[in-house]
Amino acid sequence: MSFPPTHPALARALAAQGYDNPTPIQAAVLEAEAEGRDLLVSAQTGSGKTVAFGLAAAPTLLGDDETFGPAGAPLALVIAPTRELAMQVERELTWLYAQAGARIVSCVGGMDLRKQMRDLNFGAHIVVGTPGRLRDHIERDRLDLSQMRVVVLDEADEMLDMGFREDLTFILDAAPEERRTLLFSATIAREIAALAKTYQNDALRIDTIKRDEPHGDIEYRAIRCAPNEVEHAVVNVLRFFEAQGALVFCNTRDGVRHMHARLRERGFSVVGLSGELTQKERADALQALRDGHARVCVATDVAARGLDLPDLGLVIHADLPVNRATLLHRSGRTGRAGKKGVSALIAPYTRRRKAEMLLDAASVEGVWENPPTADSIRAKDKTRMLSDPLLTEPAGEDDLAMGRAILESRTPEEVAAALARVYRSRLPEPEDMFEDGPNQEIRRNERPERGEPRERLAPEDVVWFRVNVGRAKNADPKWLIPLICRLGHVLKKDIGSIRIFDRETKFEISKEAEPKFSAAVAATSEDDIRIEPSTPPAARSEGPRGPRPERKFDGPRPERRFDGPRPERRERPKFDGPRPERAERGDRPERAFDRPRGDKPGFDGPRKPYRGREEGGSSDFKPKRDFKPRGEYDPRDEKPRGDYKPREDRGDGFKKKPDFKAKGDFKPRAEKSEFRRDDRPKTGFKAKPDFKKDGFKKPFKKGPRP
Repeated sequence: MSFPPTHPALARALAAQGYDNPTPIQAAVLEAEAEGRDLLVSAQTGSGKTVAFGLAAAPTLLGDDETFGPAGAPLALVIAPTRELAMQVERELTWLYAQAGARIVSCVGGMDLRKQMRDLNFGAHIVVGTPGRLRDHIERDRLDLSQMRVVVLDEADEMLDMGFREDLTFILDAAPEERRTLLFSATIAREIAALAKTYQNDALRIDTIKRDEPHGDIEYRAIRCAPNEVEHAVVNVLRFFEAQGALVFCNTRDGVRHMHARLRERGFSVVGLSGELTQKERADALQALRDGHARVCVATDVAARGLDLPDLGLVIHADLPVNRATLLHRSGRTGRAGKKGVSALIAPYTRRRKAEMLLDAASVEGVWENPPTADSIRAKDKTRMLSDPLLTEPAGEDDLAMGRAILESRTPEEVAAALARVYRSRLPEPEDMFEDGPNQEIRRNERPERGEPRERLAPEDVVWFRVNVGRAKNADPKWLIPLICRLGHVLKKDIGSIRIFDRETKFEISKEAEPKFSAAVAATSEDDIRIEPSTPPAARSEGPRGPRPERKFDGPRPERRFDGPRPERRERPKFDGPRPERAERGDRPERAFDRPRGDKPGFDGPRKPYRGREEGGSSDFKPKRDFKPRGEYDPRDEKPRGDYKPREDRGDGFKKKPDFKAKGDFKPRAEKSEFRRDDRPKTGFKAKPDFKKDGFKKPFKKGPRP
């Protein structure tokens, strides 16, 4: 299949780059029905979307002209979510429109702002940038959108996820309404559809993703390993595949720094890529990967979108992705443009269920396997060495002369051995990892039913170990078993009997898992936890809990008081007759003392009057005061309390406040000599000193200082 007819300048550029056949997305945008219309495109990552929207925008930008005219206000605007993707789009469009004479300017954050201002002042045909920096240029009147003909939104779903909705709406509102809007996204979610409906007119929907089939060029592998052997698994996977370029993904910046340092220590040519680096450092890292100076890049998810790295054949997920979309976008960095790639998930035993859920959600089938062993890696190295171009390419005269000189002093075997040593010295040494046995893997359909008893390990198939935790530290199998599995990197099925003592706990490990368990506990350190081989505990002599202690009384059992049959219980006779009537309240006998309660219903006669103890009574209770009925009581009739005079009536219903003297008219306090004790000198004193009379000045004085 050859390229459909396109602009002559672009056709020559495609031929120069070796583009013989278009990808499905490129062929779809060049159809006759797509010319001049808004496009809503969803395609897999790595399907050639950058070239696709470059070809789709060419008829609108160039028309029938062979080249662009003088640069002025930009004619096209391409918006990308990240700086790396924007710079990559700039490079792709530069060679695509090179023969058309296009001037392309990038406006991304983290770069020299003054240089971008100068480039915009000189004029441009196409501007590529990130949403934040483009909005900044528009608000400061540095970017003129009046002549805009085409606006392209690349990775629109990622821009919405990153919180650029407000910036995108601002840019689209500032662009002319008669423009073309090309929206490219990996998925068409509800938010993308709403954005397209708002800012596109009669858009043509192009969908080249096969929903029911995974990416055919990516092979998914799930590598199971112990939690403390993740780094070893990454090293062995890198050494086993020996791809020209590899990406190792971590979830955090600290993880990137740690993994970058460990791989660099082992001899890999590696670079790091994360959000904490400056734009120059990030650009240098990607350029080193493109030029072949580095073969491994350790990155966060900042490199999971849109980056197109040549010869990237391997993607390793050192930390499992957080969701399905991240898994697909990470894996999409490989298997691009028809090339094959491998996506390897490093799944520790504790995260196996999470890895299975990710693969199921992504509708991909991963091959579960053990990490490559050191022997398999060395066998691969031997095969790769024999097919190395160093041995297959024809040698020159100088090389042959040097070879003859070496053979005169060394045997062929010695020369070959030296060549093998030189070849291996350039390769990092693989890590020794324990391979899981055949019964280490428990499939979900092979798990025992709930409640089914677990098969016991035979005494000749186990090895005893001890841990320095016992009953004194509340040892319990509920937390001991997870601890043993985590420190020894074994499964629950590999643990046999557990015997808990006062100061230690002994447990069984199957002989099949014993080498791996011993190596793991020797390499793993835990605070105050020590696991070491042990001898079997003493056999239990009697019963499940040991011999029964002697009783204090071993004589004959005393006879019971009553050894005969138990007498029958006599039933209580029931009363079926009429219930006796209660005596009326007034007919009860007269009591010695009745408290007066007033007239109530059911009281037929007067009660005895109150008599206190002084009158010969038997209680100190006094009746309440006899108040007047509430309606007849007027508090104003009472005399005012105290000796103060009531307020004078002013005639309008209000009373006048009493006339007190001013503060300044108070007399000084009287001398308190009469309050002094007799044993003290009776010199009079005043509570407050008289400053004027004594000649003192006041400590604080209002007003400005003299």
